[in-house]
Amino acid sequence: MALNGADALLTQPIAYIGASGLTIGAIISAIVVFSTALLAVWLLKKFVRRAQQTMGEERSHAIHIGGQIARYVIVAFGLAAAVSALGVDLSALSLFAGALGVGIGLGLRDIVRNFVGGLVLLFDRSIEVGDFVELEDGTMGEVRSIGPRATAVLTNDDVDMLVPNANLIDGKVTNWTRNRMTRRVHIPFRTALNADKEKVRDAVIEAAKAVPLTLPDAGRKRTQVWLVGYGENALKFELVVWPTLSAVKRPGRTLATYCWAIDDALRQSAIEIPLPQQEIRVRGLFGQEGEAGLDALRPGQGAATDGAGARSSSEG
Repeated sequence: MALNGADALLTQPIAYIGASGLTIGAIISAIVVFSTALLAVWLLKKFVRRAQQTMGEERSHAIHIGGQIARYVIVAFGLAAAVSALGVDLSALSLFAGALGVGIGLGLRDIVRNFVGGLVLLFDRSIEVGDFVELEDGTMGEVRSIGPRATAVLTNDDVDMLVPNANLIDGKVTNWTRNRMTRRVHIPFRTALNADKEKVRDAVIEAAKAVPLTLPDAGRKRTQVWLVGYGENALKFELVVWPTLSAVKRPGRTLATYCWAIDDALRQSAIEIPLPQQEIRVRGLFGQEGEAGLDALRPGQGAATDGAGARSSSEG
């Protein structure tokens, strides 16, 4: 009797969608089916992360694309299976689908735009997982994942940023490590005007090549020192160097490392580093110009002048 009562409770329609009756048993079945799909998505996400760590950075983006597509497929099939488990006639949802289309056209426009932008980023490969990018506002970081709504970018300060996919499609983005290739770095420095240019070049190049971040010279990728201009009491140089790919992703640390090496090299070679200088020209002192004004500062001159002035006054 109790089983019959339970069966009746589970199979008794509690609501109707069109001609289809909605039962408690169907709702439970739909929840189980969709929960299973979500569990599969969670397990797939864990598997993809482990595969990315195991397979290395070169295959990271391909694994990420496969994982994202599989997640979308699982969610879509899980949703369709859940609706089917409810016993709902999909033709009865045509009116709802039309209303949903209007909603997408109005309120969900940005969501759909970002979703499509995410698909473009996945297949376009102009920005991949593991790339080091610089956004239009100057923010720099490593791409960690490309999701359906936003791309996760991790800065060098371990700050997670979520950038809408549409912003990456429409805005200006600098990809410093596209195709996993390194980039040339310019390190500016200055010396005194009378410094020996050849000595500066040799000392700085030797110091730069001793830095572990520097790649060996190969073809056009060579460590060089350029004289790029003249400043106030200084020669302006640039160290041009090709660092490792990991160093390109840490621009602040890389700049500090090379500046440290340059400073040590200049000091060890006794090459003067210019300090700010300013020349002051005095046209007059105490109302007098030229030598007369300078005489007023010399010991005894002021007193003599005062005495003479006093005698002249008394005589007058």
